[in-house]
Amino acid sequence: MDGHAVEVERGQRFEFGKNWAAFLETLSDRRIAESELSLRNMLRTQSLSGARFLDIGSGSGLFSLAARRLGAEVHSFDYDPHSVNCTRELKRRYFPDDADWTVESGSALDENYVRSLGQFDVVYSWGVLHHTGSMWQALANAATAVKPGGKLFISIYNDQGTASRRWKKVKKLYNELPRPLRFLVVWPTFWVLNWRSLVKDTLRGRPFHSIRNYGKDRGMSFWRDLIDWVGGYPFEVATPEQIFDFYQERGFSLARLRTCAGSLGCNEFVFEKLAQTAK
Repeated sequence: MDGHAVEVERGQRFEFGKNWAAFLETLSDRRIAESELSLRNMLRTQSLSGARFLDIGSGSGLFSLAARRLGAEVHSFDYDPHSVNCTRELKRRYFPDDADWTVESGSALDENYVRSLGQFDVVYSWGVLHHTGSMWQALANAATAVKPGGKLFISIYNDQGTASRRWKKVKKLYNELPRPLRFLVVWPTFWVLNWRSLVKDTLRGRPFHSIRNYGKDRGMSFWRDLIDWVGGYPFEVATPEQIFDFYQERGFSLARLRTCAGSLGCNEFVFEKLAQTAK
């Protein structure tokens, strides 16, 4: 068994790729368009034509696809073999035999591998690096892939202190349970996270409105994101200040920030690598 399979077998890692494979069954043109809009808005550009785009932890492959449709030359990699297959499937569907989109296996923790890829105009890693098991090393490796003047677009789980530590225990339990019993974690989590919005929707005469309209800013799926949240292990967190200081020390300036307003979600950052830095 390879390292990923061993970690899954021991309950030390969630199989993100299998979750994404289920997501691809629901992928629509609307969701693809929403993912493109998300990239354009956060990167403040209408086109990525001529840009090299690195997708670290490509997952479903949706945002690699979005970047390619926006004109970028794309390199996608993931540690999870099922995620690699998902990304390859999207390439097969939309850009078969395309020399400007490469998909392969790789680890964000493998510094030599990341450096071997060269440097990119945009390095993208949304909701990934905090699941590697060594977040700060992964964050550092991602920085090396950004060319001077390039952009780094990441999202990292917000540090909620004791609440984050409780969620880590929930996620660990989910992965240690036999598969038939994991619903014992999923359904209580569903109600904990959503009872307020469900009550509000009902009182407003729009039952399940929040769930039906979930993810319109990124083209994502409510149910798949719920499973991803419950099972997402390893799990690390950081405050916005910690991420800002970490990259400032490495020659980056903050270009865009979107916080989750103190909630359990992700803070999104777009950094620009200063042209004079050699790191």
